[in-house]
Amino acid sequence: MPALRTAVLGALLWGLAMAASAFVNLYYWETPDRIRFVVLLYFIGGALAFPVGLTLARLVSRGRYWETALAAAFVCILGATLAFTGGLFALQYRSYYAEWHAPAFTLTWAFEFVFTMLTALYQFVVLGVRLYFPLGFAALVAASIWFARQRR
Repeated sequence: MPALRTAVLGALLWGLAMAASAFVNLYYWETPDRIRFVVLLYFIGGALAFPVGLTLARLVSRGRYWETALAAAFVCILGATLAFTGGLFALQYRSYYAEWHAPAFTLTWAFEFVFTMLTALYQFVVLGVRLYFPLGFAALVAASIWFARQRR
């Protein structure tokens, strides 16, 4: 388990890095309100993901060489960031389309819920992952190197 200071500071820095990466890619996109919303979504997703990814990386790399720690940090932080940000995107997507769905907890609603969430996740993978390049990828490499060096 990471120290509280490391988790909080890392979450803020990671969230800012993910938000900056999204902002750089969306600078001339749509309206400022929409840009702010997407940047906030990426910030929250990154901030929530970092402590989880760091904890998973520590569990996976415990007692192993620095190369393993580097790979573990890369995969775990990446996976957690994509999962949290994609999940938040899917929840927002679902809340937009909920107006046209059947009453809650019916069979029709269950199908609509599942397929709306799957569609949202697909759209996030196709359209949202590109917002992590190039800054998010560079931040991921830097965070992974920091983690591996810290484990020595």
